[in-house]
Amino acid sequence: MNSRRELLKASTCGIGSLALASMQAKGASASNPLAPSSTLFPQRAKRIIFLFMAGGPSHVDSFDYKPELYKKDGKSIDFTGVRTGTFGKKSQRRLMKPLWEFSQHGQCGQHVSTLFPNIAQHVDDLCFIHSMHTEGVAHGPSTLFLHTGATNLVRPSIGSWISYGLGTENANLPAFVSIAPSASKGGPRNYGNAFLPALHQGTAIGRAGSVEQAQIRNIENALLGEAQRKQRFDFLQKLNAEQAAQAGGDDQLEATIQSYELAWRMQMEAPEVSDISKESAYTKSLYGIGDKRTDFYGRQCLLARRMVEHGVRFVSVNYSDESNNPRWDQHGNMPKHKDHALATDKPVAGLLADLKQRGLLEDTLVWWGGEFGRTPFAQNKDGRDHNPRGFSIFLAGGGIKPGISYGATDEIGGTAVKNRVHMRDLHATLLYLLGVDHEQLTYRYAGRDFRLTDVEGRVVHDIIA
Repeated sequence: MNSRRELLKASTCGIGSLALASMQAKGASASNPLAPSSTLFPQRAKRIIFLFMAGGPSHVDSFDYKPELYKKDGKSIDFTGVRTGTFGKKSQRRLMKPLWEFSQHGQCGQHVSTLFPNIAQHVDDLCFIHSMHTEGVAHGPSTLFLHTGATNLVRPSIGSWISYGLGTENANLPAFVSIAPSASKGGPRNYGNAFLPALHQGTAIGRAGSVEQAQIRNIENALLGEAQRKQRFDFLQKLNAEQAAQAGGDDQLEATIQSYELAWRMQMEAPEVSDISKESAYTKSLYGIGDKRTDFYGRQCLLARRMVEHGVRFVSVNYSDESNNPRWDQHGNMPKHKDHALATDKPVAGLLADLKQRGLLEDTLVWWGGEFGRTPFAQNKDGRDHNPRGFSIFLAGGGIKPGISYGATDEIGGTAVKNRVHMRDLHATLLYLLGVDHEQLTYRYAGRDFRLTDVEGRVVHDIIA
């Protein structure tokens, strides 16, 4: 036998050669399909950390200060179409003032409630968008839209699009990682590749509610020690080199061999990257690790920093669980927001501080937000309903203007009215900061060119430094 192809063809009725041909046909023609790609224009950001607050945190109780809500507390007014098809044409709803007091912070004077005292210390590095609006009124559709740009169709997630368009900065690690994702409200579709090549699917680390032993699944061989694995790999490399030489420059064979080499490199580097035990006591304290109230999300945020530090292109850090009612979803108990703010405030602030002191914030874009906000009126006794018509997010680093507020909702925080930013506009802007034209990042499938922003979306240049 002169080559592995001949060996596979001759054995098991040729089934082996069909399997190799199948692997080669699935996008392995390029020597490294995840190699960094050139961009159309200079990158402001090289990577993104998305801090996903599942369930819809209340903007009017956190970052969108509305004095009129205090003045009109308890007053019933007409609302029209807050939830299309559920409230009818008009509905009387009782306004409810914020449950937490606001004060101004930083040189920019940004209002932040007492829910987020640690994030409040970083407002001069943040860009708040107070005029977000989106599609869908339930968690499932709106969460899918945030992640994929579609409420019901199976589309690639934003991380997969970024992996497809830019590749990875580190050939030993995946381009897209999702930390502790939930299996509900979109589940794996929130980090799925859909019709993009499979290597662009997000790599899930841990699961919702647990990151104690966060590792890439199946990354280690329990049957062989490191020395044995290295010996086996060196032997296979030698065989592969001989077979590649005999094949006479077979690009597909070379690509398939390199995919095996990538798996080996991940085995060597990924476990070390996901091990936070060697971080200093100061750093762990910065993220709130060791405090039972903040340990869960603190570990996720620190792991995200380690991932981007080692070249992962997009990291989703999920504050979520497996419940049908996501964490921030308080229809009848808004005081519960205090627990979730306490669990995330210090870890997020720690991440911002850590990135900045390491010089990573300059080219790392941090995105904080949920799938929608909450209404200014009460639901049940002291809850708030979903509000996709107006809510807030914040961005930091990666070419964003620091210390600004952009856009506005109406006087009570019900609807975005000034400099409105649709979720598609946010997607277009994030891609632009990465050096990608959202109209040019397309993939042909089923006879049509698809893109993250579909046929809409505009870049919000006003928030770019």
